[in-house]
Amino acid sequence: MKFTVSEIAKMLDGTIVGDETIIINSAAKIEEGQPGCISFLANTKYEPYIYSTGSSAVIVNKDFSPKREIQATLIYVENAYTAFTILLEEYQKLMAGGKFGVEQPSFFGDNSSMGQGGYRGAFSYVGKNCIIGNNVKIYPSTYIGDKVEIGDNTTIHPGVRIYDNTIIGKNCTIFANTVIGGDGFGFAPLADGSYKTIPQLGNVVIEDDVSIGSNTTIDCATMGSTIIRKGVKLDNLIQIAHNVEIGKNTVIAAQSGVSGSSQIGEQCVIAGQVGITGHIFIANNTKIGAQSGLGKSIKKEGLSLSGSPARDLTEHLRSMALTRRLPEMEERLKDLERKREHSEVQERD
Repeated sequence: MKFTVSEIAKMLDGTIVGDETIIINSAAKIEEGQPGCISFLANTKYEPYIYSTGSSAVIVNKDFSPKREIQATLIYVENAYTAFTILLEEYQKLMAGGKFGVEQPSFFGDNSSMGQGGYRGAFSYVGKNCIIGNNVKIYPSTYIGDKVEIGDNTTIHPGVRIYDNTIIGKNCTIFANTVIGGDGFGFAPLADGSYKTIPQLGNVVIEDDVSIGSNTTIDCATMGSTIIRKGVKLDNLIQIAHNVEIGKNTVIAAQSGVSGSSQIGEQCVIAGQVGITGHIFIANNTKIGAQSGLGKSIKKEGLSLSGSPARDLTEHLRSMALTRRLPEMEERLKDLERKREHSEVQERD
């Protein structure tokens, strides 16, 4: 990356305070910045670093007001975190360069098609009757089954497994070793105590602008579709069961699991290691704290929940505070019992 501060500000629709001719050649955390680096300040707890950072430029929110002199050039933007993300995306494009064409050995099935500007890495497999759009990158050792559709500008990283009939939209990123479209966990109990596998005949539909982390699994529907709506972001090591639907722009952190046929609304935030039971509904804009367990539907929008079973965040925090005081309360109770027993002895005497 090699830009002037002026070029960066134009890219981010920002306003410069300082030297706009400085050359920026790398990005760094504000506390680790060196000359030639650009950093950002979005969280106020990092503000002390802006007065000592070695970075040549810092991206800040438009309402930032310095408390003392700053050596770095400032770029004022609407949202510093978002602006820095945009800048890193541009840097990533430059670093990645362009991968095009087909490496061998690889396999491309009958009646399949792939648009212009694409890439297929060595040992990749694409089945029959697939439709793959323009500028799609399929990295080595990827398996794509029959009748799969992949939209323009989507990237499939190494070792991904995509089963038959999966539909993936535009501008998606699927990271290494993710499995999409495997059978859901469906078994019917029999009279003798054994289980019979229920055929999983549906598929997975992933809409545009979705990011799926490494080693995540998304099961196909028993019938119909498991659906990941536009803009969803899934972390690594997540399990999405059959017939689940995740609403637009919802984010889910690592090691969470969503059981079959549950519906998650739009703009939800689900932290790490959350367990969600099957056949429930979660309203839009719900926030669920780490290691929570959700066993019933949430119908009211905008709630913040935590705990297992999950409940209102304020109530959960109050309960946790009381729990920390239990040893103290136990000692007080024992002290009261001792005093009562002593009083009773005195009365008998």
